[in-house]
Amino acid sequence: MSASQRDVKNRIGSVKNIQKITRAMEMVAAARLRRAEQRIEALRPYAGAIRRMTRQAAEAAGSEISGLPILKEHEAENTVALLLITGDRGLAGAFNSQIIRAGLRAAREHEGGGRAVLYSAVGRRGVSTLNFRGKEPVGRYVGFTDRPSYADAREIAEELIASYVDGKADRVEIFYNGYISPLTQEVRRETLLPLQQATILEGTERDREGAEDDDHHTHALVEYEPDPDEILARLIPDYVEISVYRALLESTASEHGARMTAMRNASENAGELIEDLTLEMNRARQAEITQEIMEVVAGAESLT
Repeated sequence: MSASQRDVKNRIGSVKNIQKITRAMEMVAAARLRRAEQRIEALRPYAGAIRRMTRQAAEAAGSEISGLPILKEHEAENTVALLLITGDRGLAGAFNSQIIRAGLRAAREHEGGGRAVLYSAVGRRGVSTLNFRGKEPVGRYVGFTDRPSYADAREIAEELIASYVDGKADRVEIFYNGYISPLTQEVRRETLLPLQQATILEGTERDREGAEDDDHHTHALVEYEPDPDEILARLIPDYVEISVYRALLESTASEHGARMTAMRNASENAGELIEDLTLEMNRARQAEITQEIMEVVAGAESLT
């Protein structure tokens, strides 16, 4: 075997080893994705109910919604807090980079309007990228993106609420990958606070349908005890926590789906590369054999 054939054979062996790794990572991501999907499905009814109750209480409170610090809309938006939810690991295609791009694009919009930006990031990828770009995050949450817990969401939500109530931020926005399917994730941008501008008041299509049904059947019978603004004061922390938790779960499922797809593509590309290298090695072997035959024939002719 010539040196060139030996090099090609070594390359084939290396690519096969990489293919084994990518296939294993694809299988692991697929298993984790199924668990993440189950957690999202289990959370959706509760999250939808919290959103509907908060929206209905806000509508009932009317002008009284600004009576408490957490419900008070600041007179001016001088500072905006952005929470970027990424992953702790890479090898997931554009999963992390598209969140960073969306967050930085929104930051440029706010800065263009004269507003300062405070960054917070979930996941080592987001934290390291912001640090690299010289935008040090005030909140860093790492080590749990593979399987976030409600306690993680509560910690993040408490700090976001505190920054709003203390006047450090006049608006809180969150960026995450919404899970649609293993092949499709979409970047979502939602407003958490102030409540008057929160995405919750718009509601998802499913929430609106549920709210319409509730209004049709029971809205006329609803009486609030205590007052709606007091109920809101109790609901808002739960709403922020459940919104952050839902975003974490959606992001986790999106990450597993993106990694599964990326590893599948890598395995397929490795297979194609192995085929090309095998063909190259066979051609080199055939050329070597042909050369040896020609040398034997030439040697035989020289003896006649």
